[in-house]
Amino acid sequence: MMPADNHTFFAPVTYILTGIPGTEQSHVWIAIPFCLMYITTLCGNSLLLFIILTERSLHEPMYLFASMLAAADLLLSTTAVPKMLAVFWFRAGKISFAACLTQMFFIHVSFIAESAILLAMAFDRYVAICDPLRYTAVLTKSLIGKIGLAIVTRSFCIIFPLIFLVKQLKFCRTNLLPHTYCEHMGVARLACDDVTVNIWYGVAIAILAIGLDAVLIAISYGLILRAVFRLPSKDARLKALRTCGSHVCVILMFYTPAFFSFFAHQFGHIIPGYILILLANLYVLIPPMFNPIVYAVTTKKVLKWVINVCRQCAVGDSC
Repeated sequence: MMPADNHTFFAPVTYILTGIPGTEQSHVWIAIPFCLMYITTLCGNSLLLFIILTERSLHEPMYLFASMLAAADLLLSTTAVPKMLAVFWFRAGKISFAACLTQMFFIHVSFIAESAILLAMAFDRYVAICDPLRYTAVLTKSLIGKIGLAIVTRSFCIIFPLIFLVKQLKFCRTNLLPHTYCEHMGVARLACDDVTVNIWYGVAIAILAIGLDAVLIAISYGLILRAVFRLPSKDARLKALRTCGSHVCVILMFYTPAFFSFFAHQFGHIIPGYILILLANLYVLIPPMFNPIVYAVTTKKVLKWVINVCRQCAVGDSC
């Protein structure tokens, strides 16, 4: 362990992730559901990506955005969960400063990217329902490619300053990081420097990026609902609502733990630390696991493809 002299600054070579403070005796058992969730995430998102990429009938904007979301889910969970399991099962919490910054970067980039992808999907549903005659003309493959590039560029530009801010900090206390992965404020709070800029930049990201995305998504769905309830036929209204059902579920699973975790941190003085860390784990475990399940269950084309593959396997054909 590095010296904890408050007057001696040091360049952190390594950090030690301690897991969830106060639950050390239960780490092995906590890791079991986490591992099962991660396996489900890998299988579900990989299968969804494979289906969308190989089935030509799914090369539509809605499914292309779903494939982007699956890729972001895989990146988010794979960046965080394997090291998390190593901490829980083998107490292998040692991580170099460079690896910690890399993990921090990809976790936050994936999270920002997912928010932007959900906004793009809301725009897709808005055009499909509110202006269906122009759907194919507006959402061309060229535009979808540009949206994907814009999402990656935006995420990089928002998160890169965080890494720069952390690298500028001076550390003098300890290299013990009470978390399951490297998270921006978790690392920044170990510094002896004033981290006001880090705090306010994190708040700005939450409000101007995640918050703005959520507001624009809400506006899109407000316009969608207004258009849906103006449809003359009840069947048409139900069909329109069904096309949005899977996306609404995914939105709720993504933003609910994220905002709950954000507001919980504002009242961190009255909420136990292990609760805050468990909340932080929610948005690297739950949305990536459930997103492909939601699309498989609620999307007829994807569900039909999965059922056909299962039937082929059941009768002994090649899978």
